[in-house]
Amino acid sequence: MVRTFSIIIPVYRNAESIDLLVQSIAKLTNKIENHLFIKTSVIFVIDGCPDNSFIKLSQVLERQKFKSKLLLHSRNFGSFAAIRSGLEVTTSDYIAVMSADLQEPTEIIFKFLDNLMDNKTDIVVGVRLNREDTLLTRLTSGLFWRLYKSFIIPDIPRGGVDIFGCNKLVYKKLLDLNESHSSLIALLYWLGYRKKEIGYHRLKRQFGKSTWTLKKKIKYFFDSIFSFTDIPVQLLSSIGIVGLFLSLFFGVFILYARLIGDIDIPGYATTILVILFFGALNTLGLGIVGTYAWRGYENTKKRPQSLVMLEKTFGENRE
Repeated sequence: MVRTFSIIIPVYRNAESIDLLVQSIAKLTNKIENHLFIKTSVIFVIDGCPDNSFIKLSQVLERQKFKSKLLLHSRNFGSFAAIRSGLEVTTSDYIAVMSADLQEPTEIIFKFLDNLMDNKTDIVVGVRLNREDTLLTRLTSGLFWRLYKSFIIPDIPRGGVDIFGCNKLVYKKLLDLNESHSSLIALLYWLGYRKKEIGYHRLKRQFGKSTWTLKKKIKYFFDSIFSFTDIPVQLLSSIGIVGLFLSLFFGVFILYARLIGDIDIPGYATTILVILFFGALNTLGLGIVGTYAWRGYENTKKRPQSLVMLEKTFGENRE
C-alpha cells in the first residue's frame, strides 16, 4: 500500500513570494516521491488575505504537475485556523506544516517526513538554531519565547515552534480538540506522544514584511496562558493573600497607635489608599474571572474556527 503525505501551507499577504514558493514546493515533492517513494500533495489555505494571493496561486498551480488543493477562507481567521482547515481536508498518513514566506528551508520538510516514516516518532518540530532577522526582532522574539517556556509550555524549545509534522494518529487527535481562542502548538505539546526536534537555520525574509505583529504576539501569549495555565488565578490569589496580611499588619499598627494616643483622628490618606488598593484588586479579580467565563462561554457555542468558501484541486488525478 502506497503511503501518503500532505504539506499544509497557510497563506496571508504572500503574493510576492508565490512564484518562488511553488517552484520550491515542486522540487520538494519531486524529491520526496523519488527518494522516499511516498505520494505527496500540497494544501494551500488562503486565510482571507486582502492581496491577490488566491488568484495568483490558482494561475500558478494550473501549470504544476504535483497534486494540490487550494482553500479560500471567507475572512481572516488566523494561521492556526488555516492549519486546521488543511488538516480537515486531508486523509494522508503524514502531514507537515510550513509557512509561505520561505524563511524555513524546504529541506526540513523532507527531514520531517524521513523521521516520521521510521515509526519511532509521532511528532517532529522545527527548532531555530539561528535567525537572520533584525536585532529588535531577535530580542523581542527571544523574550516572548522565554516567557512562553517559563510560564506556559516548559517542554517547548527556547526559540519556539513555527513548523511541525506528525502522523495521522496525532493530527486526528488534534482535530478532536476543537477549542476556540487556544494555541495549536500548545495543544500539540499537550497531546504528548513521541517527539523529535530537528534544527534549522531560519532564512532572511525575501519578500514583504512579517504579519506577526506585536498585537498578535500578545494575543497568542494570553490565549495560551488562559487555555493552558492557572497562573492568572494563582497570581490573583497570591495578591489577595499578601493584601490580607498587609491589611492585618496595618490594622494592628493603627489600633496600637490609636490606643496609645498617637492618632487622634483617622487619617484621610490612609483611608483613600486602602480603598484604591482593594478597589484595584477587585477590578483585577473581576477581569480575570470574567475572561475565563467568556472563554468558557465561547467554547460552548461550538462555532467552527474557520469557514472555507471555495476549494479547488490541481495536478494529476484531480478529485
